[in-house]
Amino acid sequence: MVKDVYLHALHPRKPFLRADMTHPAKADILDRASALFARHGFENTSLQQIADAVGYSKAGLLHHYPSKKAIYEAALKTGHDHMQALLARVVAIPVGIERDRAVVEQSVDFTYRWPGISAFAQALTSTDPKEARPELEAMGMTLYQALGIDLQTCGMERIVRVTSAFSGLGITAVLAVTLGLAEEWRDCIVATAMDGLGH
Repeated sequence: MVKDVYLHALHPRKPFLRADMTHPAKADILDRASALFARHGFENTSLQQIADAVGYSKAGLLHHYPSKKAIYEAALKTGHDHMQALLARVVAIPVGIERDRAVVEQSVDFTYRWPGISAFAQALTSTDPKEARPELEAMGMTLYQALGIDLQTCGMERIVRVTSAFSGLGITAVLAVTLGLAEEWRDCIVATAMDGLGH
């Protein structure tokens, strides 16, 4: 069922702004391909499927990205760069409710801009930890840093709350984009995630 929700990222009803991407065509390819990776996995996603999802010929697709692997790597880099930028924006905020809120709000907004990449990142977290990409592990550690979590001293309840809150946030925000209800649902998604974090 979760993968079915991720598939919605292929066809958002409302356009969403990606202020951090200067090439809209490449951004669209990247996000829609990521949704396919989330749904089918890298090995089972073909270049033709990606081309069909964005309305390009295969040759047109390869004009923007030289290979399927290049798209995959660019998706990982986009997620990693987002997490680093998020950390930089919140690191000066004292650890606590306001910092948690800033991370939650920016996570919702990123998912609204990049629903496919968000679904892709969440799908990767369900893989065997022994097979996890170093970039994915780094993204997870950066989220903990952004929330002011020290894994050496953090209690189990906090880890469970963070995992539950951000997993639910990601799935619900993708669905909001799909239904064209991003603006209407945003405050409720933020409030629900904050409740999950214990605030």
